[in-house]
Amino acid sequence: MSADDDDITEELLADAGKLTGLSLELLGLDPHPDDMTAEQRLQFDPEDLAEMAAVSPEDRRKAVGQTRLLAGLLWNSSSIVIDQLFRDLGTLSRLDLVTPADIAGTSVLSSLPPQFAAGYDANFTQKFIVVAADVTACLVRGWTAPGCLAAELAVRCLLDQAEITEDIYELDLPEDWRPAVEEVLLEDAESDALYADDAGPNDGGPDADGGKLGFEHWFRPFAPGDTVPPYAYS
Repeated sequence: MSADDDDITEELLADAGKLTGLSLELLGLDPHPDDMTAEQRLQFDPEDLAEMAAVSPEDRRKAVGQTRLLAGLLWNSSSIVIDQLFRDLGTLSRLDLVTPADIAGTSVLSSLPPQFAAGYDANFTQKFIVVAADVTACLVRGWTAPGCLAAELAVRCLLDQAEITEDIYELDLPEDWRPAVEEVLLEDAESDALYADDAGPNDGGPDADGGKLGFEHWFRPFAPGDTVPPYAYS
């Protein structure tokens, strides 16, 4: 590990405390019985409590450190994604016509389902930035499930960026952290189908649960009670 790697690790650990909307437990850290209230301990079987308590102090410190590093990484990645989306917007604003090849060369929009790339113009990007900013705000104010398809896709872009940073700096993160985080942030996500190998631009009909995956529905709330920022919903 180089000095630069040490610097980014320390920076991410310092940022971990800013991620107030997600607890370390939600990010996959097993709680320790000594840190639980009596009521919390009642939620676990005695066997599970014994297994948690049996973790050695060294392993516990390592797990806490890895999860704090993950928290800081998510905080850091949220800023990078928004910054790069503005960069993508600047690029697209200079084009008279947006093509899939143009989108393939962008920083964030290239992570979206490619079959809809022709629709990722400047107007779409402005709305997506607003939704993405709202998603990242949930990392601070308290996590709420994405209220529309665009918000789910913004979460995926955030996690994609986190993986890029992880690979660049070879960060020591919890094993298989992405599936664990997706289980929390994207529970029952409808956007999975947009990345299916056989997904096409016409995959916009109602799915088995009655939701709609069509491009025109990406900024529409899933259901009454789900929220989408007014600018994106308009």
